[in-house]
Amino acid sequence: MTENVWSYQPTAGHLAGTDLTGYKVEATDGSIGKVDKHSDEVGDAYLVVDTGVWIFGKEVLLPASTVVKVDPDDKKIFVDRTKEQIKNAPEF
Repeated sequence: MTENVWSYQPTAGHLAGTDLTGYKVEATDGSIGKVDKHSDEVGDAYLVVDTGVWIFGKEVLLPASTVVKVDPDDKKIFVDRTKEQIKNAPEF
């Protein structure tokens, strides 16, 4: 079975229908920005991350499969990418 990059990992703890807008995004090497938009569509789930001043206000598209953990208490999303990888992600 191939992993669908546009689906959340079962272990991520994301509940469909949860509004992730404004959640902070944590790369493997530190904070990278916040969620500006997101989609929960099955097979087409993604996050649009506003990297803020870190990369001059660029918004990048991250597939849902990059999410390793959603922390609703701290409003944080942890992804399995470095800041550099996120910086080089496609612009939204």
